[in-house]
Amino acid sequence: MRTITLTYIAFVAGVLMLAVSGCNKLVDLKPINEISDADYWKTAEQYKLAANEFYNYLITFANVLYDPAPGQPPSPHADIRSDLTPSRSPFSNGTNTLVATDANWDNAYTRLRAINYLLAKDSADMDNPARADRLLYVAEAKFFRAYVYFDLLQQFGGVPIVTRPLSTSSAELQAPRNSRDEVVDLIIKDLEEAITVLPLESAISAANKGRISKGAAQAFLGRVALYEGTWQKFRNGNANRYNALLDKSISASNAVITSNEYQLFAPAVLGDSAQKYMFILEDEKSNPAGLNKSSNKEYILANRYSYTLRQIRNNVTHTLIGGGVTKKLADMYLCQDGLPINKSPLFQGYATTRSEFMNRDNRMRYTMMIDSNYYWDNENPGARTNWTSDAADVASSRGRHNAATGTGYQSQKWATERRLNDNEEGYDWPVIRLAEVYLNYAEAVYERNGNIGDADLDRSLNLVRNRVNKSMPKLNNALVNTNALDMRTEIRRERTIELFLEGFRIDDLKRWKTAEVEMPMDVLGIKWTGTRWQTRWVVNGSSPFPVNADGNLIFESSRKWAEKNYLLPIPTQQRALNPNLDQNPDW
Repeated sequence: MRTITLTYIAFVAGVLMLAVSGCNKLVDLKPINEISDADYWKTAEQYKLAANEFYNYLITFANVLYDPAPGQPPSPHADIRSDLTPSRSPFSNGTNTLVATDANWDNAYTRLRAINYLLAKDSADMDNPARADRLLYVAEAKFFRAYVYFDLLQQFGGVPIVTRPLSTSSAELQAPRNSRDEVVDLIIKDLEEAITVLPLESAISAANKGRISKGAAQAFLGRVALYEGTWQKFRNGNANRYNALLDKSISASNAVITSNEYQLFAPAVLGDSAQKYMFILEDEKSNPAGLNKSSNKEYILANRYSYTLRQIRNNVTHTLIGGGVTKKLADMYLCQDGLPINKSPLFQGYATTRSEFMNRDNRMRYTMMIDSNYYWDNENPGARTNWTSDAADVASSRGRHNAATGTGYQSQKWATERRLNDNEEGYDWPVIRLAEVYLNYAEAVYERNGNIGDADLDRSLNLVRNRVNKSMPKLNNALVNTNALDMRTEIRRERTIELFLEGFRIDDLKRWKTAEVEMPMDVLGIKWTGTRWQTRWVVNGSSPFPVNADGNLIFESSRKWAEKNYLLPIPTQQRALNPNLDQNPDW
C-alpha cells in the first residue's frame, strides 16, 4: 500500500505537526515541523500529503460514544449528553459550569491554522501553471475549514473568523466574535467552492478511496443548511434567511440523491438484520453472509479503520453491548402497522419482560437487546462460531440476556459478534451516510413548505423506514390524517430512531429548540408496577429505583435545562486574552 492512499488513511502527520505556542489558539508560530517551507509546497503531491492531516479531524467513535474518551477532550456531540441514554452528565442534567479552557475550542483553532496555511500557500502561488494539479487538495482544505467552523458554530454560536495564518501582531487576535450569519455564510461559501472542484465518488480511484467527494460536500452542505435554517426558524429569525437556508438544504441533499452514487445498505441475504450488521462490517467475517466493507455503498464519508492497519483502539463492543437506553427511545419505535404504541392495536403492552418488543419496528430489536435472547460479543467464549444460531453457535454466546440492570433497556448497536481482543475493532465510523441525507431532505422540505407530499416522502424518508420493515405502511399524508398524527413529529421520530448513537440527538434538540422540554424530563426505565418485572427485579423487597405514578422506574430526576445551555460558554482564558470576545448569554 502506498503511504499516500487514504484507503485506510495513513496520515503523514509530520507534514503539519503543529507546535503549541501560548494559550491563544488563533495564532501558532510554527506551522511546519522539521520540513523547510522553502523546500515544500512545490508539487500537488506535497499538497496532498499536507491535506491528509485534515482527515484526522473527522468525528469518530471517541467523539460520540464517550464523554470524554480516555485522553480525549469533552465530546459535545456525544449521545450520552442527550435524553435517550441514562448516563448522568453535567451536560445532560444542565449542571455544566463556566470553564477557563476548552480543548475543543483550542483544537479547532489549531486545525484552522493548519488549513489556512495550506490555503495561503496556494493563494501566494496563483500564477503557477501547475496549480491546476493541486486544486483538488485546496478544495479538500475548504471542506475541512467548513467542517471545523460548523463544529464551532454548534458549540459556541458565533466565533472569531480567521481565514489566514496569524502572527502575534495580527488584528484578528483582538477582534470581536463574528455573528452566526457570518460564520454560516463562510461555511456555505467554502463548501460551494469545494463542490465545483471535488470529484464524484465513482471518479475516485481505488488508491484514493476515503477522500472527500463532491457528494460528501453536498451532503454536508445539506446538513449545515438544515441545521441553521431550523435553528433560525424556531427562534423567530428572519424568514427570508431561514427559508433560503432550507432551500439550499433541499437542493444540496437532492443533488446527492439524484446522483445515484450511493445506496442504502440492504442486501437481501441479511434480511431485516442488514442495518445491524452495517455498523459492524469488517473485511474479516463479521456477519452471517460474510459480506465485507466493499458491499457498503451507504457511507458517503467515513472515518476509516481496519483490523490489520488502523484499529479503533476504544473498547467499543464492551462499552456499547448492554449500554443503557431510556424508555423514551423504546416507546418511540412504531408498531408494524406504522402507528405509535398509544394508537396501535398491535402493541402488546408491558406485562412481560419481552412483550413490548413484539410487532414493533425491526430497528428496535436490532438496536436494543431483548430480555432472555442470546447475544454475542468479542469474548472467547462469547463470540459467534458460524452465525447460524445452531447449537454450537448458541453454546458460544454470552448466554441469555438479563435486562434487570440500569433502566432495564440496553443497546447492542456498535457491538461486534466476531472474536477479537478488546480495542481491536476495525469497522468504519459513518461521518455522513445516505440515510441521513434522505432524512435531511424530508425534514427540509417539510419545514420549508409546512407540508410534504407523498412523492417526496417516498423518495427519501420511506426508503429509510422500509429498509428493514418491508411490510410496514409508508409514512404518508393519509396515514397521518386518518390517525390524527403530526407529520413533523413523525419525521423527527424517524430521524431519532435511525440515527441513534451516531452523534445527532443533542444537536437536533438544540436546533429544534425543544431541549428545554425534553432534557428536564425524568430519565425513565421499564414499567415495573403490575408487570413481570415487579417479581423478577426486586431489591431489598422493593423496586430498584423510585417508581412514578405510571409505574415506571425513575433512573434520574431533577434534571434541568436553562436557555444558556443551548450554547457552551466561551472559555474565560480566551476572553482574558481578547477582552473584545463577548460571552454567550447568561454565562
